[in-house]
Amino acid sequence: MSVQPNMPADQATELPRDLEPSTGAAGSLPNLTTGKRTRAISRNALVWRRLKRKPNFWIGASIVLLIILFALFGNIPNIYAVGEQDPYGFNAAPGAQHWFGADAIGVDLYASMTAALRKSLLIGFIAAPVATIIAAFIGSLAGYLGGIFESVTNWIVNLLLVLPVFYVLMIVSPLMSSQSWLILVVAIGGFSWMVMSQIVKNQTKTFKEREFVLAARYMGVSTFTILTRHIIPNVSSLLIIDAALGVSGAILAETSLSFFGLGIQAPDVSLGTLLQDGSSAAVSRPWLFIFPAAFLVTLLTAVALMGDALRDALDPTSGTDRS
Repeated sequence: MSVQPNMPADQATELPRDLEPSTGAAGSLPNLTTGKRTRAISRNALVWRRLKRKPNFWIGASIVLLIILFALFGNIPNIYAVGEQDPYGFNAAPGAQHWFGADAIGVDLYASMTAALRKSLLIGFIAAPVATIIAAFIGSLAGYLGGIFESVTNWIVNLLLVLPVFYVLMIVSPLMSSQSWLILVVAIGGFSWMVMSQIVKNQTKTFKEREFVLAARYMGVSTFTILTRHIIPNVSSLLIIDAALGVSGAILAETSLSFFGLGIQAPDVSLGTLLQDGSSAAVSRPWLFIFPAAFLVTLLTAVALMGDALRDALDPTSGTDRS
């Protein structure tokens, strides 16, 4: 059956490029049911089309962008630098001089908030991808190689899942206090990859029996190349979702650890350290606790909104919107 050459353009329908067969005419093929011409679109374009129709993505992205801009440039109009003390502003309430108030030693909370957000955001945006990368390679290796390597990996994953993370971090907390905050990033990423690695492993077991993987293996392609070119790209949707949702988890983990004195150490500041300092004065000087808590809740909610929208766009069957 051939397509009529004078088919009106407004009757064309679109079909994802990765779901359509090869055709003689580049970018189009006939629809045998309706007789309309279909126009191929890429997977990325299809995902973006789904994503931009979701209001929760735009709400979350706008809030995250505003918070990032505040963290980077919010202290420019402020007269106080980060950590600068005001000898006349001990325990000052929010006002014209100190917009978010000041703590017991006269340090401006507004300036400290910008620095705390920068640190927490940096840790979240580094630790989450680190955990996803570890999960991708360990999970794909375990699923592809199988045998003893898979058994050892399963044992390590099960052990890490049952270990009390806070007790382990209490042991290594002296190392964190004397070294860079990057140690904290490694610690958070090192305890956040296990669940996703199991998902990647199960997906890899399915893909390694597919024809394109078998053909690459018979052609002598190395294991590393097969994993990076054929296996991991086919689970990239899961990895992107995991990395996006992992940002909020990493920020919350850093905040919790710093709140209990196991994370960021003075003179650095983060949302956790500000919450720790403000918790003792939550009744007498509530602004020291309310502002960091409000920023934390807003940031986590915005990142969760973006992650949910991204998950639904990459995998429509995972949410209620199946359009």
